[in-house]
Amino acid sequence: MTRLSYSVYGLATPLVRAGDDMAAHILAAAKRSECGGLQAGDIVVVAESAVATAEGRVARLDDIEPSPEALRLAEDYQMDPRLVEVVLRESDRVVGGIPGFLLCMKNGTLLPNAGIDASNAPSGSVVLLPVDPDATAARIRAGIAGRTGADVGVIIADSRTHAMRLGCCGVAIGCSGIPSVLDERGKQDLFGRELEVTKRAVADCIASAAELVMGEANECVPAVVVRGTGLPVGDYAGVATIDASECLFMGVALHADPSLLVDGKGKP
Repeated sequence: MTRLSYSVYGLATPLVRAGDDMAAHILAAAKRSECGGLQAGDIVVVAESAVATAEGRVARLDDIEPSPEALRLAEDYQMDPRLVEVVLRESDRVVGGIPGFLLCMKNGTLLPNAGIDASNAPSGSVVLLPVDPDATAARIRAGIAGRTGADVGVIIADSRTHAMRLGCCGVAIGCSGIPSVLDERGKQDLFGRELEVTKRAVADCIASAAELVMGEANECVPAVVVRGTGLPVGDYAGVATIDASECLFMGVALHADPSLLVDGKGKP
């Protein structure tokens, strides 16, 4: 049954630091918020920068020694060679780039600079993505259930750009407790035609809704509670991805130039 409305509640917390218990932060903030605490069926969306910081995934650029490949790419794309070195270490593959950014493959996702961001990081440092966002989501979910008994879904959210569009919006990079994609194939449209390919990326939709409340600057709202979506909560794990050859954008590019996919050292 389609829900006609849902609610989104921001969870304001103190500044997150390395070693912090994110489940504890979320539960304390939820009690203070308008949501009145967590309930079974809620979906908790957490900013990747917050969980990465709690997991100690922050790198000081002054500690980084650029490799020859990093120096070359830094010159090609007008970037700090120390940042490029971190991007190379964190990437599964580097596809290419534009001035200021390298386009990378990481954990089955296409993203700029391997998800590394200087925003919301101490001066001279950058925040890396969590090592395993799905596992992070599962740990937070288990921490909430263990303290409250509430069975909730958890999404780790980041922001992404879309091809040929200005600006960014939310995307799920980790998920536990809810399906990340709903298969709508077999349903009928308004005119009775059967849907043949439609799959709804519901975790990404929820991440985008959460981003409206969390913001991208100094809001200090690293998590939200989304209530009333009607999505099933249970034994679901992970964000569904597809191979690069099946992706519309990457598939077209690879057909034109299969050498686009290179590894983190710039080799095929």
